[in-house]
Order: sequence, then C-alpha cells, then structure tokens
Amino acid sequence: MITQRFFNLDNQWCVVHIPNKPNGFGVLVLGDRDHFVEGSTSLWIQHRGRWNLLQLLLDHGYTIFYAHLYGRNWGSSKAYRLAKQLYHLVMKQETLNKRVHILAEGMGALLALQLMEREPHLFRSTAFLNPCIDFQAHIEHEKNYKFFYKQLMKEIRSAYEINEKQVDEVIASSLKVQDLTATVPASIWATTNDAHHFPLFHSKLYEEQRKKMNSPIRLSLHIAEKKYLFHHSLLHFYRKNELVL
Repeated sequence: MITQRFFNLDNQWCVVHIPNKPNGFGVLVLGDRDHFVEGSTSLWIQHRGRWNLLQLLLDHGYTIFYAHLYGRNWGSSKAYRLAKQLYHLVMKQETLNKRVHILAEGMGALLALQLMEREPHLFRSTAFLNPCIDFQAHIEHEKNYKFFYKQLMKEIRSAYEINEKQVDEVIASSLKVQDLTATVPASIWATTNDAHHFPLFHSKLYEEQRKKMNSPIRLSLHIAEKKYLFHHSLLHFYRKNELVL
C-alpha cells in the first residue's frame, strides 16, 4: 500500500510518498508557480495529470518527496535551503540511495539548477518539464505585459524578502545560463505553446550550453494537451541513470 507522510519544516508543509515496494531511489519534485502542499493534500495529488505521473513512479518503486517551498519562490536562497533540508531529512528517515533524481517543473528549474551546480554529488539526474531556466530572460519577457510584470515584481520582492530598490541587484546576481557548469544528466520535456515563460526558448538555451560543455541533454517537444503524458520516457530516463549506484 502506498503511504503519504505530511509534516512541517520551517512552517512549510512537506510530503513524502512511499511506495509499496521501494526500489531504493528517490525523486525530489520542485514545482512551478502553482505548486502547493497544504495539510493533507498537494497540487500533485489533486491534479489528474500530475497524479497519474506520480502514480507511475510510485508503482515502479520510487519514493517521492517535495515541499511547499514558500509558494512562488523564484529560486530564492530561502527555498534553496529548505529544499536541501528536506533532502537531508528524507535521507535520514528513508532507506534510499544518497543520489536522488530531480523532477523540476517551470519555476522549479531555478532551484534545480542551483542544486545541480552546488551539490552535484547528491543528484543522479534531472528531468525538466517546461522549465524556466533563464530568470533574466523571463523577467524581460514579462515586461511586455504590464499586469503580469507588476505581479512578478511583487512575487520576487516577497520571495527574496527585499524592497523595490534591491530587485535589480537580485536579478543581476541570479544564475546565468552561460555560467552553468554542472554535468548532471538532464532531459527536458517542453511544450511549444506555454504562454507563461516560453519554455522552448529556455530549453534551447540550456541545450546549447550543455553542448558547449560536451555534456548534451535530450530535448523532447509535446503539445500542451499531452503535457503530462511522457510517463514512460521519464521512467526510461531515470532507469538509465541508475546503472551506476
């Protein structure tokens, strides 16, 4: 029987999904802007497409864990610290291989890239779903839409706990695609018509950077209606990166 354990870290709800027959590997989920964990539920439980994806991974023995991470965190240092804290707690409580997989959706890619850069020894692979990889490019794009840009600036100030005058400094100091050096195996599944941050643009940037590093990645395109129907290719990707423990 699959069990779910909910708990609090720094006043943020977290959950660990434990499969009936664990295979010894874990998956850290880093969610997009609408991601949430609350009480005894989460977006990944309530959303049919995400739940089906989660269920497939659980059926194949993966232990899956994630946290609310302060909502729309935009890769903040606070969210980064909590993600690391969650990882170490799960490692203490569950019998898992120390190198886990990442599943990063949308905004969650900003945290995933930081983890890959700073703690590459903890992660065996990263699967990106419609990733927001270039923070500065995303902000420039939002400037074309006054309402959304204003909302984004508000979210950034809240996430980084800064005032309006400090926003430019935070944006300028964010991780640049051309500065990425991590060679953690990665694969991207992107849709061509997502209006939030044009994930194909971000994906192509990262694909080119990994080519320059002689550490290529796989980029797969999907239509939005089949956004979460890549279960088996994701499973194959994870398994391929479990051959070396």
